[in-house]
Amino acid sequence: MATCIICGTSVDGRVCDLHEEDVVFEFRGTQPDELTPRRYYRGTVDGYAEFGIFVDIGDSVTGLLHKSELNTRLDSMDLEPGDMVFVQVQNVRDNGNVDLGWSIRQDESQFRGTLIDDPDAETDLLAEEVDDEDDEGDTDDSESTDPEPVETESVETASEPAQESASEETPEQLDTPGVTVDELDDYVGDRVRIEGEVATARQTSGPTIFELRDETGTVDCAAFEEAGVRAYPDAGEGDVVRIEGEVERRRGELQVETEALVVLEDEEREEVTGRMRDALVERARPSDVEPLAEDPAVEAVLDDVKDAATAVRRAVLEGRPVVVRHAATVDGYVAGAAIERAALPLIREEHAGTDAEYHYFDRRPLEDAVYSMDDATNDVTTMLSNNERHGEQFPLFVFVATGGTAESLDGFDLLDVYGARRVVIDERAIDSEVAEAVDVLVGPDQHDGPATTATALGANVAAHVNEDVRADLGHLPAVSYWEGTPDQYGDLAAAAGYDADDTRTLREAIALEAFYQSYEDKRELIIDLLFSADASDPAELATHISEQYRTRMDDELDTAEANLERRDRDGETVLVLDTDAYTHRFEFPPTQLLLDELFRRHREDCIALVGIDEDEAYIRTDEDVDIRDLVATAQESAPLAALDARGAREGRVEFLRGERKSAQEALLDALAGVFSASAPA
Repeated sequence: MATCIICGTSVDGRVCDLHEEDVVFEFRGTQPDELTPRRYYRGTVDGYAEFGIFVDIGDSVTGLLHKSELNTRLDSMDLEPGDMVFVQVQNVRDNGNVDLGWSIRQDESQFRGTLIDDPDAETDLLAEEVDDEDDEGDTDDSESTDPEPVETESVETASEPAQESASEETPEQLDTPGVTVDELDDYVGDRVRIEGEVATARQTSGPTIFELRDETGTVDCAAFEEAGVRAYPDAGEGDVVRIEGEVERRRGELQVETEALVVLEDEEREEVTGRMRDALVERARPSDVEPLAEDPAVEAVLDDVKDAATAVRRAVLEGRPVVVRHAATVDGYVAGAAIERAALPLIREEHAGTDAEYHYFDRRPLEDAVYSMDDATNDVTTMLSNNERHGEQFPLFVFVATGGTAESLDGFDLLDVYGARRVVIDERAIDSEVAEAVDVLVGPDQHDGPATTATALGANVAAHVNEDVRADLGHLPAVSYWEGTPDQYGDLAAAAGYDADDTRTLREAIALEAFYQSYEDKRELIIDLLFSADASDPAELATHISEQYRTRMDDELDTAEANLERRDRDGETVLVLDTDAYTHRFEFPPTQLLLDELFRRHREDCIALVGIDEDEAYIRTDEDVDIRDLVATAQESAPLAALDARGAREGRVEFLRGERKSAQEALLDALAGVFSASAPA
């Protein structure tokens, strides 16, 4: 039996349980389940995500250091990929995900010892013991091998990468096979030649990592000058290069160990870029895909659907992040999740990193139904930070169930300043100015198409982005309809195994979850709800959440029903609810969802329903009412109320709190005028 290296207590290993957290371990294993929870490990920063930092522990395992575990803001961290950090393993999940905690000791000298955690060893080893063994091995090798002079000469040549010439090829280089990224898996252990564009170049504490992109994919190429020293300093992001080296597999991912790198110019550069451009256009354009179901609204915009899918596919192929911004409604969530479902497999195929799907795809709900300057400022700040700190390209922004009205133009203009491309998928009426402000617009209103949902449009875009997920999308359009589900979408859901009760249950579950943590995408939870094959017990999950939805909605409806006020104007009935007095603020259901349910119940009894809050009103009607015109008319009767139609897309009107009464009466009078004018003579 050995003794603890710190206190001398007899132990089976090298450190007692009391002092295990006083030492740091170097991990030599290859699987997450070989890590020991509560131990502190030495790791290196792999990259950043919105929610934390990915840290490599050893050569084969990556864990997540969530931002909630940090003692400072994530955006204020000055760590770079390759930097050494010390973290504590808190949990190893069944799926292999590793949860990490931050160590207040960020220098090895602050620990009371260093041990080697090698699952193949009988016990943990002291770092000095391993170093001694390595030194002995190196000595033996040096004594048994007498290098020839020619070998020494070749090493000296290799240490001067800047001297390589694109026009001078040795016989050895001519024998090296030229391959594409998608062929590298067949050449592990072999020397190859590969050409492409440097997507990013980052310096680690060891080698320089060039992310090389060709017409088939991307791969990391590691070039070593000496520890922490930039190799091939003349080669940087955007350069077209030829790299020769040996293909290896590190931490389960392919990597080229660079032995020579040449920056291509003139005709050689043009040949490579032309090849990449042609291949990119060819790969990005989706094949002809049938719509999910016969839907005149979708058929009216089928060319636009293909253009939107092309934009998403091209962004994935270019290594450009895709950011989906959607309304925080059932329709917005389900439509955004459809595109997410299609894009993630393509990202996994295209980018080798185990965390690529978090780096290259982000779905963020919007609090309001428009893309405001506040939203755009947040996105641009994140975009610029990721570009500066991690070399990320500016993302493609896809707006779903939002963005079709002029209120989003200021936000679009800010994105345009930085050249960020914009795709809008919106089922509502589209303002003409929006078509000029975005790169792709999918909106049936532009083509006089019939009404539909954003999910019906988004799911068809998703089917064009990735036809392999078509079978996963069939039930989604039916989930997005609160009433009057078209027969073709009901049949499509039934064919996918979802009856009307199933889609209602999912709709209510999504509505409830959309309300909580409204600024979070809730990716894994939404996947579990919508895509049952990925959940351990999806029926139980959705049913449980749906029951909460129904209980809370029914309670609020009872209160609202008892306090509805009936207003008769010019022979028409308008129902009015004081939402400030008779709803629970900051609790489910939100005002707009409550009013939607109320109007569905009372549409036969009234021509409109108006909810009046402290400083805003919500209008629900089946009549063709232009909210902006309505507000302009009401403003004449209540000039001091400062009525504003910035929420026109969702039937929302803002006004000054002190003029609440005058604003209410002016809006009701204006509504009566609209209805009387549209009544048949």
